[in-house]
Amino acid sequence: MKLMKQLLAMATIAFATATQAAPATEAPDVLVKRISQDVIETAKADKAIQAGDIKRVTELVESKILPYVDFQRMTALAAGRFWRDATPEQQKQLAAEFRTLLIYTYSGALSQIKNETVEFKPLRADPSDTEVEVRSQVNVARGEPMLLNYRVAKTPSGWKIYDINVLGAWLVETYKSSFASEISKGGIDGLIKTLQAKNKALASRPAAKAK
Repeated sequence: MKLMKQLLAMATIAFATATQAAPATEAPDVLVKRISQDVIETAKADKAIQAGDIKRVTELVESKILPYVDFQRMTALAAGRFWRDATPEQQKQLAAEFRTLLIYTYSGALSQIKNETVEFKPLRADPSDTEVEVRSQVNVARGEPMLLNYRVAKTPSGWKIYDINVLGAWLVETYKSSFASEISKGGIDGLIKTLQAKNKALASRPAAKAK
């Protein structure tokens, strides 16, 4: 769905636009709001992104994403019970391929970001909470606002995002069944090879045509 890809692209690149790691004392909703505002302005102003330059998108994500997203946990959740059976090297490879897949899959939609704005809801959490959900909606020029929520966990280095909800569907859950299917056929190595093949195919396409 083009709109879902567009919203997920906004969420994905939002993790890649802040210039420094967030301080550990920064509230989770403040963090997400700051980087979300950055993404809107970056996507609108960057001609390379507007042109669908996947190299530009990848450079941003690779250099800025790690301080804000716990891809290890995201991949572990998507792999489910099979994650515990994987070796440390398999876990490392799987997380890297999953991250690359998300970058390639949604980078093409970045050029579609034009006049969207993000509105955040009041945070429902206690000061002692270590995991919270940051709720927001994306306001589009035409149509109803779209749900875009984040699951965020507190770590020693600050809050990190480990799941995204678009239009009522959590990103991790959308991949969990397909991961399980691939693992049942070829094990963890089979899933890694499948993701590698998918990423190779996506890398050879213009960003605007990646699906």
